[in-house]
Amino acid sequence: MTAARSPRAPDAPPRPGLRERKKIKTREAIRGATYALVAEQGYDSTTIEQIAERAEVSPSTVFRYFPTKENIVITDEYDEPLLAELAARPADEPWTDSVRYVIRKAVHLAVTEQPEITTLRARLMLEVPAVRARMRETLTGVGRTLADAIAGRTGLDPDGLEVRVHAMSLIGGLLEATTYWAEHGHREDYADLVDRAIDVIEHGLPTGKS
Repeated sequence: MTAARSPRAPDAPPRPGLRERKKIKTREAIRGATYALVAEQGYDSTTIEQIAERAEVSPSTVFRYFPTKENIVITDEYDEPLLAELAARPADEPWTDSVRYVIRKAVHLAVTEQPEITTLRARLMLEVPAVRARMRETLTGVGRTLADAIAGRTGLDPDGLEVRVHAMSLIGGLLEATTYWAEHGHREDYADLVDRAIDVIEHGLPTGKS
């Protein structure tokens, strides 16, 4: 017997239409061109014109999809499917377990499907102030969306202080785990670091040595 699912959960994610698939393909081409150029010549030396040429689109197309070069680096296609999956977790599952499951899945996708890009993004976030600032700004919006998802599972007010604090604590924990990973040369397991960050948010600091 399977557990009942949240009434908010869709039966199955709809397949994108042709227009949306073309948009996704264009975004992926622009991001792929950007990552390749940054790996070859560095972030500051990479221009929008070079990105457009490598992606075989016009500079105006790049700006239509991404308002700044920083946005190209920090965005991906994972947010909406993962938030939908959070809503689709079993209704009787503790919501903290649901959030942990979805975050673990996001990290797993990042390190298995795009390991080089994930490493590069973390390094750029650490080394380039403009990327770091844009990442923090973007994650604030993600945090509000996460608060809506948490509220949908708990029945709490999504704009209530407690929900907002918890959602942004999760976002901040992910950001710090990523920064720590980059600071230490990506030597440690990224998924383990994220798990440790979530443990701190759920249970507080570990007991110090006496």
